[in-house]
Amino acid sequence: MRVSRVLAAALSCGLLTTIGIVAGNAYAQQPPPAVTVAPAAIMDLRESVDLTGKVVAVQKVDIRARVSGFLEKVNFEDGQKVSAGTVLYQVEDGAYRAALQEIDGSIAAAEAQRDLAVLERDRAQRLIATNTVAQATLDTANAQVKKAEADILRLKGSKQNAELNLSYTKILAPFDGVVGLTTVDVGALVAPDSGSLVTLTRLDPIYVEFPVATSLYFSYRERVEKGEMSSGANVSITLPNGTDYPEKGTIDFVASTVSQGTDTVTVRAEFPNPGGTLLDGTLVRVVLEQSDPQDVLAVPQQAVQRDQQGAFVMVVDADSKVELRRVDVSRSSRGQAVVAKGLKEGENVITEGVGKVRPGIVVDAVAATTTGG
Repeated sequence: MRVSRVLAAALSCGLLTTIGIVAGNAYAQQPPPAVTVAPAAIMDLRESVDLTGKVVAVQKVDIRARVSGFLEKVNFEDGQKVSAGTVLYQVEDGAYRAALQEIDGSIAAAEAQRDLAVLERDRAQRLIATNTVAQATLDTANAQVKKAEADILRLKGSKQNAELNLSYTKILAPFDGVVGLTTVDVGALVAPDSGSLVTLTRLDPIYVEFPVATSLYFSYRERVEKGEMSSGANVSITLPNGTDYPEKGTIDFVASTVSQGTDTVTVRAEFPNPGGTLLDGTLVRVVLEQSDPQDVLAVPQQAVQRDQQGAFVMVVDADSKVELRRVDVSRSSRGQAVVAKGLKEGENVITEGVGKVRPGIVVDAVAATTTGG
């Protein structure tokens, strides 16, 4: 019995030793962890800011009647594009033509009366030279001429007013634009107090207005004055469905006052809108981007890790060894982290697999297919 126990113990010790050797060899033969790296690179990452804006029509008016009358024609379809000078509505003009004709008759009569007064005055002047009539007769004749001329002048003023009223029977589009829904139909009685007949909106070009926080506005002004950034800005917008609008805008107005309720400054940009894509009142996302190139050192944002001491990246050196490197990140833009301190151009940082590594180990590094930006 004792011999068998000793033999079993010996066999057991040998087996354990063999298992330990095999396990140690297996551990020693494990491949280095695979990671993806990307180089710190100089790239153009211009500073930008996202804001919320509202599309505002350059021109928008309510079309109203300027004279009273029954509506004879509506010369457009709802939602139609019209040109400046297009006749939108035609009001019955018979009464206004008759009034104008009546005034023309009154002017002709007044001119005849004036001609007669001139004849009487000339006759009085000849007679007074021979002392045939008194001076008072000539004075009266002169007064009659002036009165006749004044009557003609008054009637001509009435004629201009009548011509205006006649012209107002054609209700015209004051500018190129798109008409809305008409509120009246043929046969309706319209008048200056009838309210809006239709709304005309000019959509090309079009404005986008957006509020900028005063803190951001004054910081921008200060940096421009110090020469840290350019004064120009590229303006782009994103539509409510997430589509980027293809046309770029130009800032043409900055308010001179601050909105007390929101502590913001209103800024306006003008956009081409040839297809009428942008509609008055639409809320859009506005991106303001520095116009001049701004080359900075950057790495993909996912490469930057953080702990209680701040930001750091895992750098893979030429020997495929991992090093923890503390960095200063000034800002992020388009998926890239701008590194102000701690890295040099060309140094590789781990972007994928960072959870599998620790400082000092060797890794199997594969270059990322893209660097973003």
